[in-house]
Amino acid sequence: MALSPESMPEKPFDFRAPPPSPIASGRRSCVTNEDVLSEFLEHSLRVPDLVLPDKVFPRQNFIENPPKIDFQLLSSMESDSLSKIFSKILDSIARIGCFQLVNYGIEGECIRSALAAAAGIFQLPPEKRRAVTRSPPEKLYGFEEAHGEKEEEGEGKVSEEFVWCRGAGLKLEMEAIWPVGYSNFSEKMESLLCDIEKVAEKILMAIRQNLPPKTDYENDMKQGQGGIGSGCYVYKHSRNMSAEKCSGSLRYDVIRMLIRGFDYSHALCLHVCDGSSEFHVYSKKGWVSFCPDKDALVITVGDQTQALSGGQFKHVIGRPIYKGEEEDCISMAFLYSPPSTTNTTKVDPQKGKNTISLSQQAIAAIVLTLVYHILVFVYNKF
Repeated sequence: MALSPESMPEKPFDFRAPPPSPIASGRRSCVTNEDVLSEFLEHSLRVPDLVLPDKVFPRQNFIENPPKIDFQLLSSMESDSLSKIFSKILDSIARIGCFQLVNYGIEGECIRSALAAAAGIFQLPPEKRRAVTRSPPEKLYGFEEAHGEKEEEGEGKVSEEFVWCRGAGLKLEMEAIWPVGYSNFSEKMESLLCDIEKVAEKILMAIRQNLPPKTDYENDMKQGQGGIGSGCYVYKHSRNMSAEKCSGSLRYDVIRMLIRGFDYSHALCLHVCDGSSEFHVYSKKGWVSFCPDKDALVITVGDQTQALSGGQFKHVIGRPIYKGEEEDCISMAFLYSPPSTTNTTKVDPQKGKNTISLSQQAIAAIVLTLVYHILVFVYNKF
């Protein structure tokens, strides 16, 4: 008798899961091995310390102090004395990019009061500083993000930085977080900057007069970064800083310059750094340092002067170093830009060509059209 499909016995499908992998008797489970794996990843993913080659950071050379220029002698009418002074200035900035200026006519009390007022800037709490931080980098004023965090107990940051200018934006932001103190600080800075600009103007004029004429000077010189004009970098140097950390701070500034370029275009930089142990100057030619004289201004070359000289004078970075000081020190770097000539050409309406506005052109077109139709009508009528 034949079997129907329904009566055929079903053979079940034989499926079995694979057995679990055995764990060696002498090894821990994967759960207990997570700590070992985490420790391994932590050490293997750590970013190594990178050291740039000497091509970027040349070996530091300690040199004799650059010449001291008596500012009052620049007003002398003796041509022989002036030629010698100009020769010293040009030779010094061609070799190392800076020189020292003494007897510049700014009262010491004016400088000391500005330095004392600037110390209060760095006493603001971090939460208030964040409101006026230089972020994005295109912002030309405010607090620079701190670097050189303390590594050992009792050691503070290597340096802190604040950029001051005459802009209305900075005034509004600072008065919101420090209303009384900033008004006093800004008033003293304005007074000191006016005196600094008078000195810088005469120095730059002396440099220009002793360079070959340059027809495209107005195109090469950047006039005051979009109307902001001169500004000042205020630095706070922590006490008891070692030479190694001070050099590291300068390296940080150089790297920032190479990455971001020159934040603040300027012709000359006048450094107020009385009491500094050393002054370091970095350029593509090399890295030099010297001991500045007491009460002397150190003047370094900016990018506008480099353009003015056709590359003969190179833009340099200058930083004072304070070693073994028992108290925090304040230094200032005033960046001078000559006033823009575009504003002065608008004062005298007789100079230049007269321009006709669009509205005047439209009125003239309507009047001419009406005159044309009147003349055609008269011609056809008679």
